[in-house]
Amino acid sequence: MEEYNRRMNELLNSLKKAKGKEKTQIQEEIDKLKKIEDMCRYFDDATTLSKMLSEWLAREPLAKGIFVMSGGGGGMMEAANKGAALANMDNIGLNISLPFEQQPNQYISPHFNFEFHYFFMRKFWFVYLAKAIVTMPGGFGTLDELMEILTLRQTLKVTKPLPIVLYGSNFWKKLIDFDLLIEKQLISPEDLNLFKYADTPQEAFEYLTTELEKNLKKKAKKLSLE
Repeated sequence: MEEYNRRMNELLNSLKKAKGKEKTQIQEEIDKLKKIEDMCRYFDDATTLSKMLSEWLAREPLAKGIFVMSGGGGGMMEAANKGAALANMDNIGLNISLPFEQQPNQYISPHFNFEFHYFFMRKFWFVYLAKAIVTMPGGFGTLDELMEILTLRQTLKVTKPLPIVLYGSNFWKKLIDFDLLIEKQLISPEDLNLFKYADTPQEAFEYLTTELEKNLKKKAKKLSLE
């Protein structure tokens, strides 16, 4: 939010001095900026949550070898890697080569910075390695990955314990009308149990760490009996 507030203050100060067409243009830019205020908050929340989870992973004996992992690019992906870096923890970036926008962000641990050419290989490694998933507000790529993992869970193609958080309930409920899908009998009411909404870093943290601790203990117990 720091960058957002700085830019907003600049525009508001310019608006006071502007006249005519220039004033209209500045007001339009202010209105446009206001529409993404929540996205800036989500970035900060993603950074905070990643830092909290990374610090928890460092303290949890059973979580050795588990790190925060993102798609490696900017935006919410950068926020995830930034939070882990602020916690002085290694973190992973699964970057993909695209003709525009996607470049590895500066917070990825250099030895964990991977580059993919094919989306399907990148998604395979996301799911194969994942112990939990946090889906922040995003565009087509985010929706593609979210729907694929929900389908894999729904159809029992992925059966391992995998808590999924949709962060920002207001965003997700506006974007996807799950109730409509249930009403039209396209999904079952039970399918909503595949994920959980969270609206604060603390809420997401408590849910994820509770689930992770439970799943890690089950795995450790199983290994001790083998």
